[in-house]
Amino acid sequence: MTVKIKRLVMPILVGCEESQTICGALRREGYEAYSCDLKPTRGNPEWHYQEDIMSVIPKRRWLLIILHPDCTAMAVSGNRWYGKGMPRHSERLAQIEWTLDLWELAKRHSDKVALENPVSVIFKHLPNVRYIQPWQFGHGETKKTGFALHNLEPLKPTKVVSGREQRVWKMPPRENRKRDRSKTYDGVAEAIAKQWA
Repeated sequence: MTVKIKRLVMPILVGCEESQTICGALRREGYEAYSCDLKPTRGNPEWHYQEDIMSVIPKRRWLLIILHPDCTAMAVSGNRWYGKGMPRHSERLAQIEWTLDLWELAKRHSDKVALENPVSVIFKHLPNVRYIQPWQFGHGETKKTGFALHNLEPLKPTKVVSGREQRVWKMPPRENRKRDRSKTYDGVAEAIAKQWA
């Protein structure tokens, strides 16, 4: 009888993810993966830490940590509110400082770390930033997304498709707009599970 080694390795943590899109993709590949967010998960609560990510990371050694810090204050699309000289600039500075602390903490507890954000001011402070688009992973849409990588190779496209709809950008105002805009595309989650774990 053959035992799949990947089931025996250290667990994986997906930080600031309540949807469990990436966590679920990792679980389907046979990994012990957990999501973490201050909000309850829309997935399996047994695989979710509803806690501050800063307190969860030090609990153990992780095979891989994938981080999705809130982009509201850091995305360049918010420069008119959070840019230098704007009324909420101090919130951007605080979010950058918190995110850099998160990055350093993750590197102390895992040899492999990725930090995801849309086009963001955080990336000028982080190494090895690579960008992807959903249409490279089976979704005919645009949403330029960056990953800062520590000991990880850039994601390789898995299914380039036609279509360049800006669905996320065009989402109308509604109660769950922010949550829905930030959800990882399934094709990207599958690529992460297959290529990084």
